[in-house]
Amino acid sequence: MGYLPDGLEIGPFCPATVNDAGGLWEWTGENAGLYRIDGNFLRMLDGLGYRFFDDEGNVYSVDNATERPTVDHACINVSLDESVEITMLLPVQPVMADTPTALGVVSKVGVALDGVPIFSDAPPIQVTGHMPALDTCGGHVDPGGWYHWHGTSTDVATVFKEENISADCALKQDASAQFGYAFDGFPMYGSLEADGSTPVGLDACGGHVGTTTNGKTYHYHSSKDFPNLPACLVGVVAENNFTTTATAGIGAQRAGEDRRNEPPRPNGGPGGMPPGFEDAAKTLGVTPEALLHAMNEAGGPRADLAAAAAALGIDEATLRNALPRPPRP
Repeated sequence: MGYLPDGLEIGPFCPATVNDAGGLWEWTGENAGLYRIDGNFLRMLDGLGYRFFDDEGNVYSVDNATERPTVDHACINVSLDESVEITMLLPVQPVMADTPTALGVVSKVGVALDGVPIFSDAPPIQVTGHMPALDTCGGHVDPGGWYHWHGTSTDVATVFKEENISADCALKQDASAQFGYAFDGFPMYGSLEADGSTPVGLDACGGHVGTTTNGKTYHYHSSKDFPNLPACLVGVVAENNFTTTATAGIGAQRAGEDRRNEPPRPNGGPGGMPPGFEDAAKTLGVTPEALLHAMNEAGGPRADLAAAAAALGIDEATLRNALPRPPRP
């Protein structure tokens, strides 16, 4: 299926200079909050030790699908690859899981009614050094070349009002409308009920059972702060529920390649740390969790090392040399 929202010109993402306004970013450090990416925000980051522009005020902008950052801090602005096809699997009849599945950084959340994939938080600057800018609807382009959401775009105006952000999303805003379906098959709505009332009795995932346009069922609601998505999924999700024809990024399939000389990949388990990863992370100057996350999000057992390196803000050779060698057969 396609991945671009109907009737929306995506962007802007990175501003050209500190005198321009780009998209959005949720900063999680000192002075945390959702910001418009403009001169005021970039100068604040500069004061905190994250310089994203040169002495002339030009913003460092990198398309990490075709190049790697040559500076410590760059705004990531990936170009589209409209040839990419995406396959997503969702249960037709949702089933509650024994325990909810937590959603961490760049976890698979679901799919919007417009067919655009939905993911949780983008990687923070403090981990990667770089800023994969979101546009004013809360989406951006994956290193694989396809666009996806990091927020409930049809209710992002509620967030702007709550967080005092001067921005507009060109999509029709409706806080009571359905936005999409989570990967467990349960529907996702805006911050209000279908009748316009405020939801009550929401669980830790941001959902509850109630009457919707889909009948009486469990459903999720967006929050009034960003990212306004479920914090976890209550239902069972399909295995291998997201694949793409891209050669990099989340869900990329690289079947048929000879990988005998590649370093070992992280396992698919939620809590396992592959042997040697803690030492590799120390060498790279990142946390083991950040390294594992970058490898998993770049393809898991078939990780694209270039994409993982870009997410960590390092070059591919440095990452490859730091990772543990595979055992001899």
